[in-house]
Amino acid sequence: MKALDGDVRSTSLSGVEIGYSRLLISRAHDEESTRLSKTQNRGLPHLREVTTMAQDQQLRYSSARSFFKANFSPAFIYPIKGIWYFLTHRYLHPLAQTRILPLTLLATCILVLLFMTAYLPVVAFLAIFHYKGSAWVNGTFFVLGIGTLLISILFEALFVDHTQVDIFDAVLIAEGYEHLVKNRRPVSEDIDESDPVKRLGAREKGATFAPFSFRQIIEFAILLPLTFVPFAGVPLFLLGTGYRAGPLLNWRYYALKGFTRKERNAFIKAKKRRFEYMWFGAVYMVLQLIPVLSIMFLLTSAAGSALWSVHVESENGDNLVNEDEDVMPPDYTDDP
Repeated sequence: MKALDGDVRSTSLSGVEIGYSRLLISRAHDEESTRLSKTQNRGLPHLREVTTMAQDQQLRYSSARSFFKANFSPAFIYPIKGIWYFLTHRYLHPLAQTRILPLTLLATCILVLLFMTAYLPVVAFLAIFHYKGSAWVNGTFFVLGIGTLLISILFEALFVDHTQVDIFDAVLIAEGYEHLVKNRRPVSEDIDESDPVKRLGAREKGATFAPFSFRQIIEFAILLPLTFVPFAGVPLFLLGTGYRAGPLLNWRYYALKGFTRKERNAFIKAKKRRFEYMWFGAVYMVLQLIPVLSIMFLLTSAAGSALWSVHVESENGDNLVNEDEDVMPPDYTDDP
């Protein structure tokens, strides 16, 4: 009997121990769950804070990018890019060979005559109210400005304009915008021809790169005395003449786009474009004041203008080739 009692008692104790162990395990599990829940709850505010900071950073980046796009433009780089593009793309070189040497010699002769006859008198006049060195600097820009004016009147519209048209159109074809060129002149469909110049057809009647503008000439002559002003005069002269020259240097683009006069004026006078063209024109004017090389820069600026037009097209989201409308296949249907 005693042995039986001992067995019963032992069995009861084992059951109690098992129940107690289960209770301890359950409590431990509950405590661990509570601890994890608290840890997660403590981490949520931190996670929200990190997410908010990331969103704020992204918003600031987007705002800065929008501000930069709205207020800064790479337009002033494109006359320089045109020089590099012209030098590194050999298909453009034949267009310059027939004209560049004789026109450069004539332009150099004009500048030599101007410096021999007008430079010293101008410097002597400026020395009356200038500081010691500035009279020579401003006198140099004044004589170079007169030379640029004469070269523009004598050579640009008469001898170079058609070459500039071909350069502009060839660059557009090379950059994948032949659909624009096709609006005004034929372009060969020979895909095996890698030379964009050879793909160009005959120019349309009256094709011009930059129209001869009496208004521009008059404004240039009026602004030229700004070079007499010490220090600030030359930059003001370049910006003033660039403001007028910039839109004219992109005239071929307006023709290829088929702009009416009203559309062209609206495009040019848009706030962003107005200042972009001013900077483009100002850098162009700086290049035109460089002796001997100014004729060469007339041609490279045509390449720069074409590259700028490509930039404008891509910026406006017009980088889709306007091909003839393809016949779309019919929608799939299970009906026989």
